[in-house]
Amino acid sequence: MDESFTPAPPPPPMSFSRHDHVQRMINSKRYKSPSKTIYSDRFIPSRSGSNFDLFNLPSPSSSEDSCSCSPYSTALRKALFGPDTPDKFESPNIFRYKTETRKSMYSLSPTPFTSQDDLLPGYDNNHKPPKRPRKIPPSSFKVLDAPALQDDFYLNLVDWSSNNILAVALENSVYLWNASSSKVTKLCDLGIDDSVCSVGWAPLGTYLSVGSNSGKVQIWDVSQGKSIRTMEGHRLRVGALAWSSSLLSSGGRDKSIYQRDIRAQEDFVSKLSGHKSEVCGLKWSYDNRELASGGNDNRLLVWNQKSTQPVLKFCEHTAAVKAIAWSPHVNGLLASGGGTVDRNIRFWNTTTNSQLNCIDTGSQVCNLVWSKNVNELVSTHGYSQNQIIVWKYPTMSKLATLTGHTYRVLYLAISPDGQTIVTGAGDETLRFWNVFPSRKSQNTESEIGASSFGRTIIR
Repeated sequence: MDESFTPAPPPPPMSFSRHDHVQRMINSKRYKSPSKTIYSDRFIPSRSGSNFDLFNLPSPSSSEDSCSCSPYSTALRKALFGPDTPDKFESPNIFRYKTETRKSMYSLSPTPFTSQDDLLPGYDNNHKPPKRPRKIPPSSFKVLDAPALQDDFYLNLVDWSSNNILAVALENSVYLWNASSSKVTKLCDLGIDDSVCSVGWAPLGTYLSVGSNSGKVQIWDVSQGKSIRTMEGHRLRVGALAWSSSLLSSGGRDKSIYQRDIRAQEDFVSKLSGHKSEVCGLKWSYDNRELASGGNDNRLLVWNQKSTQPVLKFCEHTAAVKAIAWSPHVNGLLASGGGTVDRNIRFWNTTTNSQLNCIDTGSQVCNLVWSKNVNELVSTHGYSQNQIIVWKYPTMSKLATLTGHTYRVLYLAISPDGQTIVTGAGDETLRFWNVFPSRKSQNTESEIGASSFGRTIIR
């Protein structure tokens, strides 16, 4: 059966409007709409304002620049910028595209953010702009002459009270320097047959303990200027003192530590035995639960309030341990420093009985103190560089290295506002340094009076 084929009907003739539209598309480059202006998305900068030397290109010809001086350009310039506008500008490319540098989200606002509530929604509210590194003055701002300040690694002859009074032991006498008024007073004189080996302020700053070469410990009422008690027990000199409320701990060359309650009638309430050589470092933790002791036997021992034997023993140091500091920011974080052979600062977790870190400082570690305001600490050193170093914890990056003493920096104390430290050395000087920032809630000015600047003598 033959299949018939019927051709499809021809398409309807194209209307004039559709045909015209197709022609416009084909000839779009030549066609211009009579009804509206076609805007291009391309930006062609002015060649006269381009820096051709930047790309090693030949500059445009003078004929191209001559168009800027045409009557139309002159009239347009006067209409936009005023009749007194010069024909030539130093930078003719006034409006130009520019590659913007990446900015912080804080720079997008016309006013800086002042609180977390001002942050834009959708951004991480914990994000903060990077802080500039704090500048620590490289020089001491005050020097006190301290004649006859002993050059003895095992003694502790300087301490700063919570009432802003500095106690300094010079031979057989103790002097008090008021940091607010710069007034110096002599507190006591032990006589020619004895000498002062240690001083330590009670927490409230009303009492000062004085350890002597004869092994006695005296308690002085500073406000009245008199001794209220003398306690015995040690057979040899007392080189370390530490307070915990009304409990006073004393360490001596006889290898012993005595716990003394100044409210009790007895000279001491307990005796701690554990060191095999002179005790030269003592520090109570900030919560008053643990006592750390360092000795010339290279040992660092930790005691609790009721123990007579050490609860922790750290024997990694290879030289005498005098430098001891508890962190005020983390419970159970203890720092210790070793002597000339050791030169290391070690960090311990007394909760887990473990060593956290060890840093070789390159010289004898004489003292350590932790900042109360920021997570930083400062160390003082002896042989062979006699420097003072400010460290950032826990990275232990050096924020500053301070020099000025010509002998070992054996003594260190921190001001009650936590901003200033005082260092003492065998060069018979006490130097004051601004090393730590103030607390956020405090004024940035130090509590040391303005009249104290300069150089004076302690006695």
